[in-house]
Amino acid sequence: MMDTPIVAFVCTHNACRSQMAQALAQTLMPGRATFLSAGTSPADRVDAGALEELSRRGVASQLIDSLRPKSLWELPPRVDWLVTMGCGVACPSLPCAHREDWGLADPMGGPKGGYEACAQDILAHLADLRARMDAERLGEGGADERG
Repeated sequence: MMDTPIVAFVCTHNACRSQMAQALAQTLMPGRATFLSAGTSPADRVDAGALEELSRRGVASQLIDSLRPKSLWELPPRVDWLVTMGCGVACPSLPCAHREDWGLADPMGGPKGGYEACAQDILAHLADLRARMDAERLGEGGADERG
């Protein structure tokens, strides 16, 4: 059986987009992977607008309460999927099997609609990521890994 893949969502401050991506992934894809987030220069706290949007989308309050900005150095030394949020973050010291940038606009400090749009974009990217993760799992594991 394959090990559980590790997916890391990274942005500069780990205060908004990467936190939203982690929480939405944990909510929508429990058990599919270990979902983490971090920042190259973490903020002091998670953005209130991001927390409000996560709550509005049904993310469990226990999960929301557990979110805190983390440093890139708190991630494991290697991840399977490294996803940057579109802020030009360079993570040269973090080896990964797959690296991609989602190019998300940063809603931090803006109107509620910006957070809603960001969450919608994240959900679309997560659906695509889930399909690719499933295809990779089936490709590596063959028939024995299905189901």
